[in-house]
Amino acid sequence: MSLSTKHLLGIKDLKTSDIELIFKTADNFKEILKRPIKKVPTLRDTTIVNLFYENSTRTRISFELAEKRLGADTINFSASGSSVSKGETLIDTAKNILSMKVDMVVMRHSASGAPHFLANHIDAAIINAGDGTNEHPTQGLLDAYSIREKHGTLRGKKIAILGDIMHSRVALSNIYCLKKLGAEVTVAGPPTLIPKHIDSLGVHVTYDIKEALNWCDVANILRIQLERQNMPLFSSLREYSLFYGVNKQLLDSLQKEITIMHPGPINRGVELSSDAADSHHSIILNQVENGVAIRMAVLYLLAGKKELE
Repeated sequence: MSLSTKHLLGIKDLKTSDIELIFKTADNFKEILKRPIKKVPTLRDTTIVNLFYENSTRTRISFELAEKRLGADTINFSASGSSVSKGETLIDTAKNILSMKVDMVVMRHSASGAPHFLANHIDAAIINAGDGTNEHPTQGLLDAYSIREKHGTLRGKKIAILGDIMHSRVALSNIYCLKKLGAEVTVAGPPTLIPKHIDSLGVHVTYDIKEALNWCDVANILRIQLERQNMPLFSSLREYSLFYGVNKQLLDSLQKEITIMHPGPINRGVELSSDAADSHHSIILNQVENGVAIRMAVLYLLAGKKELE
């Protein structure tokens, strides 16, 4: 059993069978993570570099933990404090690292398409840990996996993605993954934060948060990404919270019980209130837990594919 691709650059490139294989493999790793000894020496002879050009907490720690659980040798690289600050290019950085006999690269970069560029120039498996506003495939996988774990299946489920759709790489990976697995998807938020023509991806668009919440089984609430906005797209955070924020009072007013998700970090009191984030509706901490199993599965399968070639 192996993936149909050498790299994980985006959900768009995966077959449905690839996603199902990753989920099945993650199921096995979740069982291992429940044991007293959580390590397996599967990648004992594999060296992985975490190449992060942007700040990260959850994704980076999750990948590092997954690598260590699999017994891999791990190298951590941050652009700050490296030769990048002296003008070294991405390709030179990568080639220098690969000359040290690295097998896999986990990469986060502010430029959309950077992992794809690297995959065309170096002989190592590349895992995209987020590229610009393009994709964040392991987040999309763990979100879909968490919904499946909670609801049993994704086929026919109604998923609403709320908030800053325009600047979110999580949104695009979620849409691709959920649609491939048979879910219905609605995106909702201010008109200025919804990309034009996103309905061409087979999703419904609404600007009414309550309408989206009443429709859905699961709401995945996205962070307002002020650092990616080069102009004001709404008048204030307070106004955003009043019209588009999700709180416990709003959830209690719905005609049914729904599941709340968030990829983190949460702007508490803006897109999601603390009483909603910490309520029984939330599976946010389950997402974090499942992230390790999903990333273990991806690393394991890509290493296995490399060995088979």
